[in-house]
Amino acid sequence: MDEFMLIFRHEDGHKVASPEQIQIWMKQTRDWTGGISAQNKLSGGNGLAFDDARVVRPNNVVTNGPFGEVKETIGGFIIVKAGSVDEAVEFAKGCPVLQGEGNSVEVRKVAKGDGTH
Repeated sequence: MDEFMLIFRHEDGHKVASPEQIQIWMKQTRDWTGGISAQNKLSGGNGLAFDDARVVRPNNVVTNGPFGEVKETIGGFIIVKAGSVDEAVEFAKGCPVLQGEGNSVEVRKVAKGDGTH
């Protein structure tokens, strides 16, 4: 069984949802990850905060946050255990982040520490 990272991409990191909407999304996300965990296929993951972020570029240029010139931001990730990328994609299809217009879930196989893919 391989591990796959499901990366949650939000089209516009500047939009701020109401506290009520955030609570709804958090519950939906907990329910979704709970279903994956119940299958013993959740390895871990977390959301990413939008404050205290920096982007470091060549020549030691540092800017605040992942904002400014980017159109989308990474809101978080989980790592799932799956027998194939297709199984990992099936998990991704249930992700609540897909309710947001322009949002997406990127599915990437996690490279093994021994140098194999």
